[in-house]
Amino acid sequence: MATIEVEHLSKWYGGTLAVDDISFSVQKGEIVGFLGRNGAGKTTTMRILTGSLGATEGRALIGDVDVSKDPQAVKRIVGYLPEFPPLYVDMTVRQYLTFCANLKRASNVSTSVERVIQETSLGTVAHRVIDHLSKGYRQRVGLAQALVHEPKVLILDEPMSGLDPQQRQEILDFIKGLAQRGVTVVLSTHVLAEVETVCDRVVIIEKGKILAQDSLEKLADAGRGIVMQVARMEPELFDRLAQIPGVVGAFEREDEVVVRADREVREEVARVAVDFGLLAMRAEQGLQDVFLRLTRGD
Repeated sequence: MATIEVEHLSKWYGGTLAVDDISFSVQKGEIVGFLGRNGAGKTTTMRILTGSLGATEGRALIGDVDVSKDPQAVKRIVGYLPEFPPLYVDMTVRQYLTFCANLKRASNVSTSVERVIQETSLGTVAHRVIDHLSKGYRQRVGLAQALVHEPKVLILDEPMSGLDPQQRQEILDFIKGLAQRGVTVVLSTHVLAEVETVCDRVVIIEKGKILAQDSLEKLADAGRGIVMQVARMEPELFDRLAQIPGVVGAFEREDEVVVRADREVREEVARVAVDFGLLAMRAEQGLQDVFLRLTRGD
């Protein structure tokens, strides 16, 4: 059984449909990137999964627990880092984490607090008042509170916000280590390079609907294409490209020519494009290309 199972989930805010009949699953020890533009429905879905927000229709299971029926049980097995962690800034780091450990009923509060302080590299600031910390350290404190009760499932909304490049890499390595220990991770971020670094699969959502969900490799293959820059963007160019066997579409996108094909056609495409002043050509296979293609509706 999957650690997370979402079945036909929908959420209405008055007359606005924020999440529209989505279904997906996440296996134990898997890291899944949950991607979408601002307002796509990511945060709403994450809040439903953590038991912080009720769904309008459908259901979500964490392990064998139905989130809507027992949200308190869900909170005991899920760690959640929202995009803006709700910190009590008048407490010291250690006081705040001790408060969270008690609230989440950690098995051994003092041991759990010291463990998570070391895991998130907060040792040098553990005695300091949170209000006096930098944004990067506050983000680490937010991550620490999500981990203090050793959750089986970790849901992270922009966890690397405010961290410098070295801190980002440390947290990414830490997340990979958690997955190797069997922790299931759902990670939302706008930095797609981070997704490519740590995630096993991605789920892409737009306007409340899931557009794609698969491994990074399969998504890249599905998005195979060619992106070119030419000196003369003329109608004849698109007519000739469309006549190449294997080309299934060619169109203009932000001063570039995008060619979609179901086979290898780079040589034939380049031969045509040279007549129109070919300036540059690259493969459209990265996660960013796939994400942009899907969310723009190309």
